[in-house]
Amino acid sequence: MYQYKGLEDTIAAIATPAGQGGIGIVRISGKEAVAAADAVLRLQGGKPLAQCPSHTVQHGWIINAQIKDIVDEVLVVLMRGPRSYTAEDVVEINCHGGMTVLHAVLQTVLNAGVRLAAPGEFTKRAFLHGRIDLAQAEAVIDIIHAKTEDFLRQSQHQLKGELSTQLKEIREQLLKLYTMVEALINFPEDGIDAQGRQQILERIGIQEQVVLKLLDSSKSGRILKEGVRIVLCGKPNVGKSSLLNALLKEQRAIVTDIAGTTRDVLEESAQIKGIPISLVDTAGILEPRDLIEKEAVSRSHLYIKSADLVLLVLDHSHTLEEQDRSLIEQLKNARVLVVVNKMDLDGKIDLSIPERIFGTQHVVKVSALQPVSIQELEAKIIDEICQGKDLDARGILISNIRHIKALEGTQRNLQDACRLMNEKASLEFISEEIKSAVNQLDAITGRNIDEDLLNRIFSEFCIGK
Repeated sequence: MYQYKGLEDTIAAIATPAGQGGIGIVRISGKEAVAAADAVLRLQGGKPLAQCPSHTVQHGWIINAQIKDIVDEVLVVLMRGPRSYTAEDVVEINCHGGMTVLHAVLQTVLNAGVRLAAPGEFTKRAFLHGRIDLAQAEAVIDIIHAKTEDFLRQSQHQLKGELSTQLKEIREQLLKLYTMVEALINFPEDGIDAQGRQQILERIGIQEQVVLKLLDSSKSGRILKEGVRIVLCGKPNVGKSSLLNALLKEQRAIVTDIAGTTRDVLEESAQIKGIPISLVDTAGILEPRDLIEKEAVSRSHLYIKSADLVLLVLDHSHTLEEQDRSLIEQLKNARVLVVVNKMDLDGKIDLSIPERIFGTQHVVKVSALQPVSIQELEAKIIDEICQGKDLDARGILISNIRHIKALEGTQRNLQDACRLMNEKASLEFISEEIKSAVNQLDAITGRNIDEDLLNRIFSEFCIGK
C-alpha cells in the first residue's frame, strides 16, 4: 500500500457540476466525516448523524455557527466504510442546486476542520484502500467524458473489472511460468530437456497471443474514446457547408450561392454509427483577396494537416479548375475521400484525375439535398475510418494510451522470451523477461506504479470525483 501522507485527513468537495440545478451535492470522506457533518448539521428530530444507521437518508438543515442561521435545508446520505465509494465513512449533503448555496455549504463544512479535496482524491482513496484497482479508477474518468453510448458501455465494463480480470488471468499464467523457470534455475540437477523447453515456449506463446488480441482492440478503443477529426475542404461554393449541415442533421453552417460565404473554420461534433466525429468546415481554398481570406485559407491548411480524414469536395456540375487540381496535388499523400457533390445537377466534371490519384474506391458521389446519398457517404466514412473492419464494441477494448504502452511492453518481453528459448539461452534470461512482463501488467492495475505517475493520473480528474 502506498504511503500517502494525506490519507488521514477528512476531505470535502462539491461533487456536482458547476451551474444551476435542482440538486447539488457536497461530499465528505474520511474518519471524521460523520463528526464534521454533525458539527454543522441539525437533523429533524434532534438526533445526531453519528447515531443514524448506515446507508440511510436524513432530513435536516446546515447551520452556520458563526451567525447562527440556516445555510440550507438538506437531505443527508450516510455511508459508513468500507461500504462506500472511498471505503471510508462518507457523508453526502444534498443541497438545493446553484453555486452560491453549494459554496456556502462547502465553506461551512471546511470551517469544521475538513480539508478541501484535491482533483480525483475521492477515487484515489478508493484505489488506495483497495476497493478498485487503477484500471477501474481510470474507467471513472472515461465514464464522465464518454462521448458515445458504446464507449460509455465499454467504460462501465472496465469499471466492473472485466479488463482487470483478463489481466489477472494473464498474470497468473505468467507467474506459474516464472515459478517453473525459477525452480529449474535453482535446482539445476533436475535439468530440462528439449521437450520441457518446447512446453515453456508454447505456454509463453499462448500468453503473447492473448496480449496481442487485447492490443488488436486498441484501434477500435481509441476511435470510440477520442473519435476522429474529419475536415471538409475544397474551392468556394462546392457545397462544403451544405454537406456539413447534412452530416450534422441541422442547419449549423450558413449556406448561400455566394462563393466564399464561409470565411473561417467551423468545427462541430456529431456521431456517425456510434463513432464520435469532429466535423470541420473550412473556408474555401482560393487566392486570398484580403487579409481575412488569407488568414482563413491559412487556417484551412492547418486543419487539413491535422485531419484523420479529409473530405475533398468537388462540384459535379463544373469542370475541374486549377484550384481543384492544386488541392488534389496537395492531398495525394493524405487520407482522403473525394466527395463529388451536387449529383442532382447536370454533370460536367471529369473524374479521371482524382480517380487515378486516390483510387475509384475513394470517390463517392452524393447530393447534400438527398438523405439517401448522405447515408451512403456516412457508410463510406465509417468504412474508411475502420479500414473495412467492423467496429465491435461488445468485447474488451483497450482505449487508454497508458494501458496500450504497458501491453506493448508485455508483448515485447514475451516475444523476447520466446526468441531466447529458441536460441537455447540460459533460463535466467527467460526468467527476467517473464518477470518484466508481469511488472508491465502490474503497472496497469496499480500493483506496481510510480507514485508521481499515480498523482498525475488522478490530477486529470475533476474536483469532487
